[in-house]
Amino acid sequence: MTGPKRATLAGAGAIAIWSTLALLSREAAGVPPIELTALAFTISGSAGLVWLAMRGRLRVLRQPPLAWAHGVGGLAGYHALYFAALARAPAAVANLLNYAWPLLIVLLSAPILGMRLRAHHLAGGALGALGCVLLIGPAGGGAWLGYVLAFGAGLTWALYSVLARRMAGVPTEALAGFCAAVAVLCWVLHLLVEPPAAPGPRALVAAGLMGLGPVGAAFFLWDRGMKQGDPRLLGTLAYATPVASTLLLVLGGFAPASSVLLMAAALVALGGLIAART
Repeated sequence: MTGPKRATLAGAGAIAIWSTLALLSREAAGVPPIELTALAFTISGSAGLVWLAMRGRLRVLRQPPLAWAHGVGGLAGYHALYFAALARAPAAVANLLNYAWPLLIVLLSAPILGMRLRAHHLAGGALGALGCVLLIGPAGGGAWLGYVLAFGAGLTWALYSVLARRMAGVPTEALAGFCAAVAVLCWVLHLLVEPPAAPGPRALVAAGLMGLGPVGAAFFLWDRGMKQGDPRLLGTLAYATPVASTLLLVLGGFAPASSVLLMAAALVALGGLIAART
């Protein structure tokens, strides 16, 4: 297997890990969202810094300001916009608009990275989008500000992901420092805007798993995939995240199974297969 294929596979691994985020968030219900984010990033940042120190690689944190702005701004900006959207719009609709980022990655890879978009990339992205629409359901209400914030979150993550390829000189290991910085920012924001809440043992375990997985290792895998793999394919495969996360919620007893869910999963899987065609 070639290097780019291994990198794309690593990015696909991040997508699989992110599918556990919704389930872990349900397990940590009751913890304010910014506090939960701060807890998760504290674990991921601390684990990353310890890992770097054990390998004698702390010097990789000496990155130019642009790299820190991209890393910290992308991670912190995405989560800030996403949580603000959830506070101002129905969660299902906010999720739908937020998950515009996979298609945006596919589309932005052309003007930003100069990659050619072929018909099967667009067709696969369209099928994935249709699957997400069926999964989440029709939008409603008039919370336009929340909708704008949710789409802004998706655009922020898409730009962060695509621009990561232009930051190819920044080692993926530097994400440990970026995560630690995001943790500090989130703790400050939590103290400013949220009431304090002591998480119980179940929530602490969920936050720990989040920090090690979807808010930790997944970022490192995704960074490698976007820098060395195929962002067009990864952008389309990312449509599997809302579907896989919903399937896990069904298995965990947090959501009912339905024919719409199966149809959405089929559309997303078909979209990924079409986009993967070479």
